[in-house]
Amino acid sequence: MKMLFVTATNTNVGKTYTTIKLIDSFSKQGILVGVCKPIETGVVTEPLDAKLLLQTVQKHNTNFSTLKPKDITAYTFELPASPFCADINKTIDIQKIKDKITQLQELCDLLIVEGAGGLMVPLTKNYKMIDLAKELNCKTLLVTPSKLGCINDTELSIEALKSRDIDFDWCVNIFEDEEIFQEVTQPYYDAVYPNWWNLKKIDKNLL
Repeated sequence: MKMLFVTATNTNVGKTYTTIKLIDSFSKQGILVGVCKPIETGVVTEPLDAKLLLQTVQKHNTNFSTLKPKDITAYTFELPASPFCADINKTIDIQKIKDKITQLQELCDLLIVEGAGGLMVPLTKNYKMIDLAKELNCKTLLVTPSKLGCINDTELSIEALKSRDIDFDWCVNIFEDEEIFQEVTQPYYDAVYPNWWNLKKIDKNLL
């Protein structure tokens, strides 16, 4: 596995948190890990998610030591919205994103690419985040929430990945409605997905 794409059912589900855990976990196994945040919105001065990701990688991979947060992104926008809406001047070029990913791949054995928002978030009028996952042709990790109603979000995202024949795994980031998750959500996952897992078990499932 030379690349892993991290996505989620929506924004604020835990993609960056997950990616940081992955970087640390893979690095402990002796894998030279790199990271890319192709697009980040809501950026006023510097991309904060990219900064956190880069700082984590720099603890393990000296090839990233001289890079700045914007060096691991292709685009940043000030408006906190989907890339298509944040890109007011319609500057996004998908090839530039792919070139950035290729460039960063040369600095590591495993590049973790963290998407923006959920799978169906538009980058351009006719190109969504799930299209990038498909074209990268790599394993995708879907991060889902634990809040009430997450079953619907999880199932819709799984159906979208299956419909495009994308190789994927999924896990739950248990931090919302944690006190009721075992009662209102887990019974369904246990019945339908006996091998489902959460981020607390990340070391056992992705290493």
